[in-house]
Order: sequence, then C-alpha cells, then structure tokens
Amino acid sequence: MKIPAPLLLGLGPALGALALRALVTTLRVRREEAAVAPLWAARAPVIYAVWHGRILLLPRLYGRRGSHVLASRSRDGELVARWMTRFGLVPVRGSSTRGGGEALRQLARALREGGEVVVVPDGPTGPREVLKSGVIALARLSGAPIVPTAVGASREWRLRSWDEFRIPKPFARCVVRFGEPIRIPTGADRATLEATRKDVEAALQSLTWQVDAEARA
Repeated sequence: MKIPAPLLLGLGPALGALALRALVTTLRVRREEAAVAPLWAARAPVIYAVWHGRILLLPRLYGRRGSHVLASRSRDGELVARWMTRFGLVPVRGSSTRGGGEALRQLARALREGGEVVVVPDGPTGPREVLKSGVIALARLSGAPIVPTAVGASREWRLRSWDEFRIPKPFARCVVRFGEPIRIPTGADRATLEATRKDVEAALQSLTWQVDAEARA
C-alpha cells in the first residue's frame, strides 16, 4: 500500500528520529575529536566532509552544533530536511541539478558568519567514496578548512544502494574520528585545486580505513 505523501512527510521524520535515538543508546561510541577541538574552541567555521554511506550517526551525536547540511529539493530531500531539523541541523535546499548555485552561496555565507557545514562529497548519486569538487569550491569560496570525518562500526547492515549505506547493529562498537583540517591555498589555480581535491579524498579514505579497523579490533 502506498503511503499518502502528507502522512509520510508528517510521520516519517519523527519515526526515523525516534529510531536513531533508540539505536544510539545501545552503541558504544568512541569519539576522536583532538584534530578539530582547536577549531571548536576558537568558534571557527568548519566544513566536515563525510562519505554519504556513513553519515547516519552524526546528526544524533553532533546535531546540537547546528551545522548546515545540503538537502535536495525533491520529496525525498524534504523528508531528509525534516528529519535533520529534529536533531538541530539546518537544511539548505539544493542539489547539483536544482538550485545548486544558490545553495552553495548559502553554505558559504553560513561559513563566513562562523557557522559549520556538513558535506557528503560523493553524493547525491556517487560514485561511492569518490570526492567531487563541490567541497573544494565551497572551501575556496568561504576560506573555511575541510575536516575529514569518518564513522566505523564493529557490526553493521549495508543497504543495497549505490553508497552501501551503513546502519550499525545494536550494541556495536563505533569509532568517530575527525582528521586534520585541510585548507585551500590563497590564490590556488586549477592544478592546485585538483591536487587539494586528491589530498582530501586520500585523507578521507585513510581515516575511513582507520575507524573500520579500530571498531572491529
């Protein structure tokens, strides 16, 4: 039976938020925040980069920071936006195909005002764990550093989706780690931007391998 859209939009985010809160209470989560702590202490703008398939726990663990997050203008995007607001995140509507330019400017404005932004650099449709240039453009436009962020779990379900979306199983051990901030050099040319993109991708991949290994050890 197809669920009516108003009912889905009304109940879906609430039930999803409730389920995540219940799951997190069962998890043993280790947070490795040393690399980002100085930026937090200085109340500096930050761009968190995390792979699309590994983002599930972050709204519950860090939503209170009020970060801005991109959500598409589709109905699915509306569901995600309503779900995010239940944890304190601020949705910015747009995607690579609809409203992307305006959304990028809104995110850059939030960063210039000292805010924080979460970016899934392989979204919205992949390829999985390949970093696209949008996060580099945002860092160049705003001057904010990129902080690679990874989440690993000892036991998890993987959905049959393009991103192999991961859901930690109840009572799993989880590791959340923030990597060293990466900045775009002032006056960077195209070659430098591409080199930085590769650096961020490599750092995020390395961080992901680390948390996976440590969570399962």
